[in-house]
Amino acid sequence: MARDQSDPTPIESRDELVAWIAKGEKPDGPFLIGTEHEKVPFRTADFRPVAYEGPGGIRALLDGMRRETGWSPIMDGDAIIGLADEEGGGAISLEPGGQFELSGAPLPTLNDTAAEFDTHMELVGRIGRELGLKFLGLGLSPVWSRAETPVMPKARYRIMSGYMPRVGTMGLDMMFRTATVQVNLDFATEADMVLKLRTSLALQPLSTALFAASPFLDGKKTEFRSMRGEIWRHTDNDRSGLIPFAFEDGMGYERYVDWALDVPMYFVKRGDRYHDVAGASFRDLLAGKLEALPGERASISDWANHLSTLFPDVRLKRYLEMRGADAGTLPMMKALPAFWVGLLYDNAALDAAWDVVKGWSAADRQGMRDDVPAQGLQARVCGRSLQSVAVEIVGIAKAGLKRRGLGEEKWLEPVVEVAASGRTPADDLVAAYDGPWAGDLSRVFTDVVL
Repeated sequence: MARDQSDPTPIESRDELVAWIAKGEKPDGPFLIGTEHEKVPFRTADFRPVAYEGPGGIRALLDGMRRETGWSPIMDGDAIIGLADEEGGGAISLEPGGQFELSGAPLPTLNDTAAEFDTHMELVGRIGRELGLKFLGLGLSPVWSRAETPVMPKARYRIMSGYMPRVGTMGLDMMFRTATVQVNLDFATEADMVLKLRTSLALQPLSTALFAASPFLDGKKTEFRSMRGEIWRHTDNDRSGLIPFAFEDGMGYERYVDWALDVPMYFVKRGDRYHDVAGASFRDLLAGKLEALPGERASISDWANHLSTLFPDVRLKRYLEMRGADAGTLPMMKALPAFWVGLLYDNAALDAAWDVVKGWSAADRQGMRDDVPAQGLQARVCGRSLQSVAVEIVGIAKAGLKRRGLGEEKWLEPVVEVAASGRTPADDLVAAYDGPWAGDLSRVFTDVVL
């Protein structure tokens, strides 16, 4: 999650909220690719989680990255909680439990994003080794309890932590224990946004299945291939999920804004202070009637920050964020942007993918989302196995990449293999757990390391 915004420009009307999103349109291109990936750090000496403070802590890791990159610190009070590349647009941030995230710069090709992955991992890996730290290539912290997991010193997370138990049973697990890889993609027009949003929403459960890499929790094997996906099913459904309204007639910027206005807020930031307004209405802030902050009016930063606290499987800002996949190995994390770029950045591929999913009902899509965390590619939709859908969709993505003519299809190969075999990364992890690991989950700290 990138840093919170601080633009005090006032917003007076709903139309301005709509216009803010519409400014993301790129009718003449170029369409860029922004990747984000989270990693769970651990101490190599004892396989324990990494606290914020201390000589081998997260703050020391951020300080080391700052020295090497020259990026500007992002502060929360006296705590450094991230770094920003003021020239290139990238950032490093912390998730609530210390998950270490790169929010990559907007880049023109998958070859560039792969190089960015490699550069970041070489640097964070080298500094981590100096501090006695490494990182897991999994979608979920597999061993430590939530109570054992450190808490990062970010004010917005304290507010969210207080609110999450009111609106779901696993929101705190989502915050403190999950890790994802996502890609952020552009749209040309409102109609292009709607087609991309609908196609990618319908296919997010497939993405969850293909990239499933979180079968362990609390030191045990679970019944799920993507425990991360299961956790999201029980996390504040007012602001997450497949947003069925996106498939209804009249979908566009205005409809998304109206939904966002009705999703309860978490906070309002004024200067360096986060005001806890959890559960309050953005409509009241827009009208200057927010009970907790009488007379305060909404600003550009309030809107941008509020949109960042909505968690649908595909999130609309001034671009579209694909949010369904578990973090995993480096080849799989490079494959995630390749999968979506192949589908959404080639018109023939986008049309072909929409043809596959357009007949699915809201119940079909939701049933698939409900089944995938446990069943993976063995789930079914409209009488088809998800593996057969995967083979077709991945083939469409590969053809789309080939038509781009940049040699980018090589980054998709790990997913081609998953679709063809029907074996997700989680299936291989469980086979290792049941086989050579003999139930010893400490092996993740040696065998599933980035």
